Amino acid sequence: MRILLFLATNLAVLMLISVIFNLLGLEGVLANNGVDLNLISLLILCGLFGMSGSLLSLLLCKFMAKRRSGTQLIEAPRNRVEQWLFDTVKSLADDAGIGMPEVGIFSSDAAKALATGWNRNNALLNA
Repeated sequence: MRILLFLATNLAVLMLISVIFNLLGLEGVLANNGVDLNLISLLILCGLFGMSGSLLSLLLCKFMAKRRSGTQLIEAPRNRVEQWLFDTVKSLADDAGIGMPEVGIFSSDAAKALATGWNRNNALLNA
């Protein structure tokens, strides 16, 4: 389902670009200024860049979140709070029938949390 939504979103963006180009008549404007533009080629190029960029971002999101926030992964809880957090996440993951995500903590002045990962069985929960 996620892949279908991913593809649908990217195709919707391509259709929007196509509609905007046609409504604004940009192909004709560019042709009048000496720019030979093929709208189909442009859409293919946009699709390749958009989908490859989206996939790369999706695959790197967990790595980037850990590095950017300075996350310290909880592999062996060191205190009661970490133990509670780890046990709660494990219980929720078991109830949902998904793999145990990596659980980490990071310093912040405000209450913040994030969950990321390219699939539900390879995720990161950061609190």
